[in-house]
Amino acid sequence: MLTRRTLNAALFLAGLALSAPLLALEAPTTRPILTVSGKIGVKNAGDTAQFDMQMIAALPQHSFTTSTPWYDKPVKFTGPLLSDLLAAVKASGSSLSAVAINDYKINIPLNDVQKYKVIVARLLDDKPMAVRDKGPLFVVYPFDSASELRTSTYYERSIWQLKALDVR
Repeated sequence: MLTRRTLNAALFLAGLALSAPLLALEAPTTRPILTVSGKIGVKNAGDTAQFDMQMIAALPQHSFTTSTPWYDKPVKFTGPLLSDLLAAVKASGSSLSAVAINDYKINIPLNDVQKYKVIVARLLDDKPMAVRDKGPLFVVYPFDSASELRTSTYYERSIWQLKALDVR
């Protein structure tokens, strides 16, 4: 059964797919750090799309400074919008299963991508993030932009040490 939420997410992703470049996704030239699988239309490694850090850095970059429960002061995060990354692989689903290096998993509704400027941060205060510093990739919501984001629901969706996304 299609819900309004599922339909909105599908329409949003259809728009992303239409606006994405028609070029093929190049293969990583260095060690892949992110694998995207599932309902994607652009692949570069079998049934998946793999990204190295250079590919993540080549996507349009966005920054915001926000308070988080993990740092004692507001910090600046920089990286591509999650929507830009999904557009690059022509994603077409209603949710993401995000997986961290330690196999922590969380589902992220694609409505979040539509409603908030969620980024896949690769820089923290303009510096690359080491694994010990929640890197190299960290899905971050702009917590200070809306009070509803400052809840455990959105903090749990902000997965650090991201290694994989499965579009469902």
